[in-house]
Amino acid sequence: MATRAFPVVYAWDVERMARFWELLGFERHYQLPPDGEPGYVGLRTASAELAVTHANWAAERYGLTMVEGPRFEMYVYVDDLDIAVQRLRTKRIRVLRDPEVMPWGETIATVADPEGNPVVLCAQRGNE
Repeated sequence: MATRAFPVVYAWDVERMARFWELLGFERHYQLPPDGEPGYVGLRTASAELAVTHANWAAERYGLTMVEGPRFEMYVYVDDLDIAVQRLRTKRIRVLRDPEVMPWGETIATVADPEGNPVVLCAQRGNE
């Protein structure tokens, strides 16, 4: 059975995408190459992990071509949704949807990562 899993985000600009995730509280724990412009960055928090790799990896490794438009949607739970949205706005991150209460009881807001993929910021019930 599986013992560990994490998503790998394909990006044309690995460094810029890694910096976006760092704004959300992820810390860089691994980078290839170790110095200079990265082709792969591993990021993590206390409870989550993801990696960013150059889009060419998909072509070189699997013969797959990236398409225009969103390629994924990621949900990220934050401690304070309003503060997180405001902080990202000051960093010129595009807000796609302002905070709204959803029918299932959570409050969410949606921003765009540097390549236009939607990243949904969530406040758990009682933490809105």
